[in-house]
Amino acid sequence: MAGRFVRSSKYRHVFGRPTRKEQCYDNLRISRNAWDSNLIKANPEYISVNWEASGGGAFAVIPVEERGRVPDKIPLFRGHTAVVLDTDWNPFNDSLLASGSDDGKVFLWKVPENFTVHPDLPADEIKDVAPVEKLSGHHKKVGHVLFNPSAENVIASSSGDFTVKVWDIEASSSKLTLKHNEVIQSLSWSANGSLLVTTSRDKKLRVWDVRQEKPAVETTGHAGAKNSRAVWMGEHDRIATTGFSRMSDRQLALWDIKAPREPVGGFQMLDSISGVCIPFWDDGTQCLYLAGKGDGNIRYYEYDNDEFQYLSEYKSADPQRGVAFVPKRGVNTHENEVMRAYKTVNDAYVEPISFIVPRRADSFQDDIYPPTVGLKPATSAKEYFEGAEGLPPKISMEALFDGKGLNEVPADQIKTTPKAAPSKTESTPTPTAPKKQETATVVEPPQAAIRVPPASMKEQGASMSSMVDKFADKENAEEDEDDNSSFEEVQKPAERPATKSVPADIVEEDVGGSTPALPKHDVVEPEKPVQLTPAPTPAPMKQDTSVPMPTTVAVADTPATPVEEAKGGLGDIAGLERELRNMKTIMAQQTRQMAQLSSTVADLVEQVKALKQ
Repeated sequence: MAGRFVRSSKYRHVFGRPTRKEQCYDNLRISRNAWDSNLIKANPEYISVNWEASGGGAFAVIPVEERGRVPDKIPLFRGHTAVVLDTDWNPFNDSLLASGSDDGKVFLWKVPENFTVHPDLPADEIKDVAPVEKLSGHHKKVGHVLFNPSAENVIASSSGDFTVKVWDIEASSSKLTLKHNEVIQSLSWSANGSLLVTTSRDKKLRVWDVRQEKPAVETTGHAGAKNSRAVWMGEHDRIATTGFSRMSDRQLALWDIKAPREPVGGFQMLDSISGVCIPFWDDGTQCLYLAGKGDGNIRYYEYDNDEFQYLSEYKSADPQRGVAFVPKRGVNTHENEVMRAYKTVNDAYVEPISFIVPRRADSFQDDIYPPTVGLKPATSAKEYFEGAEGLPPKISMEALFDGKGLNEVPADQIKTTPKAAPSKTESTPTPTAPKKQETATVVEPPQAAIRVPPASMKEQGASMSSMVDKFADKENAEEDEDDNSSFEEVQKPAERPATKSVPADIVEEDVGGSTPALPKHDVVEPEKPVQLTPAPTPAPMKQDTSVPMPTTVAVADTPATPVEEAKGGLGDIAGLERELRNMKTIMAQQTRQMAQLSSTVADLVEQVKALKQ
């Protein structure tokens, strides 16, 4: 077998680096509430943690620089009358955040200047932080809050009353309401903030045109009874979801909003662990991170050509219940850190994890740090609700590397995000805002999209091994059957003497048997080249390498004049050259086929090794 073929990727060797216990955020009382949320959220300046507090709900805010053990008494962000279920940071203001609670309220908070969890005050004099704004409108608990990534001061909140409300913070009112049929399990904005994807307990995946308050796409998602999550993949028109199959196997799926009938490439089985997988998308590296609840692992994939290419997995013996990733402007570019995550451990401390590209160069790595979103929104809240939309301006990561601050990059200098490959599923028009009188089109997946439960790891390993052996045997058989190959039997045509003509009754028979010999008295002029039938391109996986041979032509036995004999000699040389060129073309086709087979076998071997590990 030929040498191994490895897929080229600059992120193939990205590794997760843990943090020593003394450099973590210790002595925390993380909420033990069973509601399915991330528990923590982070930005480059602060980390918010849902707190286990008595006398109403509260959460803590910890400055990123203040690592180590937190005092027993710290200033909390208190104001809710029930437990806090979720928080989220404003993408354009690192000191502003929102919270949702079991009391059905959404509160806005402002982190005080020079805030610290180590105040130089007696414990009984430490004061809690009060909210700066209260938003009321939901009738049941608010499970998720999420700021719009493009418009300023616009936030979405989901509630147990089966609705998602979109709020204008400046007006302190709910502008839009998206009605569901069941409890909402997750929500994610598109890059320009015009669309919102949600998953719910009724197993539906919906893409909403928010300002029309109607779903533009509605389809059946993961079939399992447990929670599913969705994340919009940045500036792509793709959505990644995680969920469960009917047999409670964890799944990953990629959806094209233009062809939402079924996921692109079907549902991909991950494993049989019972914890929910939390997806995070990094638009800079085009990588998807999956963090499992209840286990300590974070696996990551690279998105390429409408496929998630598995890269590696960060493994830890410490299970996590909450995970948060920081925006790209908060990573350490001097250490080639492309992503940073924070995970909760044993509900007692938060551990930072750095994902690093292993390189030794001390200069700025522009190929792994494209421009990213800064602190300037694309539209205001008023413009957004009037129908405006756009992508926020981006900043230069090189300026952050050099310590020059947030330098905005002109739009004409930003490389556009590579477009995804056309979906393999049936194409439909781009979802547009439905009219008020219209209803959303409900797309049900065909029965063929429901897959049988995947085999166990042992069965998959055995299956992959047999496939490798199968391909290896066929490849060796091809090498051993050289004597039976029509390609190897191609003989160099014997040169005919220029002074003699070849009898017409000596005619070579065509290999395929389909080309009849010419009549005895038909003379072929040497100046006219013989039209050779090109060999058909072999299918990638077929092992039959036989190629039809060029058709030979009979030559009349009429005596030739000296001039005709000279012409005949030149024609023979020209025909020989054409046959040689044809043979070279056939050899190139055979070489490409062998390379494809070698690449396939190498990929299968890699998969078997991964399964064995």
